[in-house]
Amino acid sequence: MQVKLNVVVGAVALLLGGAAMAQDLVVKIGHVGPTSGGIAHLGKDNELGARMAIDELNAKGVMIGGKKAKFELLAEDDAGDPKQGTAAAQKLMDSKVNGVIGHLNSGTSIPASKVYSDAGVPQISPSATNPKFTRNGYKTTFRVVADDVHLGGTLGKYAVTQLKGKSIAVIDDRTAYGQGVADEFEKGVKASGGKVVGREFTNDKATDFSSILTSLKGKKPDVIFFGGMDAVAGPMLRQMKQLGIEAKFMGGDGICSGELPKLSGGTMGDGQVVCAEAGGVEGESKKSMEDFKARFKDKYKVEVQIYAPYVYDALNVMVAAMVKAGSAEPAKYLPVLAKTEGFKGVTGTISFDGKGDIKNGALTLYTYKGGAREQIAVVR
Repeated sequence: MQVKLNVVVGAVALLLGGAAMAQDLVVKIGHVGPTSGGIAHLGKDNELGARMAIDELNAKGVMIGGKKAKFELLAEDDAGDPKQGTAAAQKLMDSKVNGVIGHLNSGTSIPASKVYSDAGVPQISPSATNPKFTRNGYKTTFRVVADDVHLGGTLGKYAVTQLKGKSIAVIDDRTAYGQGVADEFEKGVKASGGKVVGREFTNDKATDFSSILTSLKGKKPDVIFFGGMDAVAGPMLRQMKQLGIEAKFMGGDGICSGELPKLSGGTMGDGQVVCAEAGGVEGESKKSMEDFKARFKDKYKVEVQIYAPYVYDALNVMVAAMVKAGSAEPAKYLPVLAKTEGFKGVTGTISFDGKGDIKNGALTLYTYKGGAREQIAVVR
């Protein structure tokens, strides 16, 4: 009897050992964005992009180092606040995530990048465009969109050369993103021979702009640029209409959302708004982006806002580096991630330079007609 019992115990132990060896490799990916507050619609858009990538990767049965990977998403809300952003970053580090996608805002991405750098964990932002984000010398910091030097400068040139702006006003929300892109826009205007007749500022929680708009109205601008997000730009457009200001309205990717017409209360004129998204596809790549948007809408029953495709690509780029390195350990796949070259994503081809910036980043210029966003051009 004892012999039989030993045989049974041994067989069970062997089976359990085999099951342990066959266990999935659990890979935890962190995502941080503002899923509460005024731009929660953008943060939720980002998070859905991450969840879509995770679901598809798990369905594919991705192998890393000879083991089947099971991907888990740990999502945190930073509310677009720098302090909450660093707290969220530390929470993810305490949870031992293998990598982080985020944050959405430059103002949260920049301080959080030190937390990730100190822990040696790679961070890829899908949307932080302030140049400082990749200028701190951190080897763990990457982005998949062009920065504000390119974005703001291109819009400044467009305001002068294409919109024929003679008197241009600039407003920013004093965030790292808003002020940064407005500064670069102003440089672009001046470099193109344009004239900036006024510079005002507000904040990213403001709803009343009557004072600054009244001040600018006296200077008769034909173009007003706003460095900030759509939650502030919408009410600003409404108040411009109320004050009889008929200037063209420009902004970066922060205002370039599907929600802007709704946030403006339907006061936008056709072609009045010109904005740029940090990224862009043309030619054959357009089909990949359209296919993504169709899958996204089918899965979540909502339209893509702005950044979901960039989150999706960022997460897939990170996992591709893990697969190539044969490991999900940050120290092992980070050098491979840094050498990413020619990754074909839905937002275009992704390669990183020595700072972690995307090479040859594109911009897409849009306007709005009939309440719908319409592409003007892709610029590199």
